[in-house]
Amino acid sequence: MKHLVLDWLKFGELDIGISGSHGPAFFMHLNDATTFKRFISHWLPVLLFCLLIFIQSSFPAPEQIPTFDLSDKLIHAGVYAVLAILFFRALHAGKAGRGAANAIILAILFTTLYGVSDEIHQYFVPSRHAEVMDAAANFIGSVAGGIIATVLLTKKS
Repeated sequence: MKHLVLDWLKFGELDIGISGSHGPAFFMHLNDATTFKRFISHWLPVLLFCLLIFIQSSFPAPEQIPTFDLSDKLIHAGVYAVLAILFFRALHAGKAGRGAANAIILAILFTTLYGVSDEIHQYFVPSRHAEVMDAAANFIGSVAGGIIATVLLTKKS
């Protein structure tokens, strides 16, 4: 796993549509129109969805309780399934030659880490609290999203 992540994160190797030989690849050559379009189409949705999750979890918890048991966990799983699909799409498009297996592992890993960080964030928000079961639902959603993305998005390639 360590080598997989390091291989994808090497400078100049993480092809998110922005590459370069000097410094972190993420911010290199934004002036290239094709590269910028790839960034906008593949990574901007990931960043915006992460921002949406962060903003939503920054507000106090909704007062209306979900209508059935575990509906809160289903919402968590659904949201993080979508995030995993977005991560997979961006990672798989960047280095399609590396295969879907690497992209699914990294999508699940990144989505789960974001879910855990969001639970930690909620610990500091008034009237919210971090829950291990929410983090577990986030993980289950990220796995489901990774599987869905693999099935749907690799059929096109």
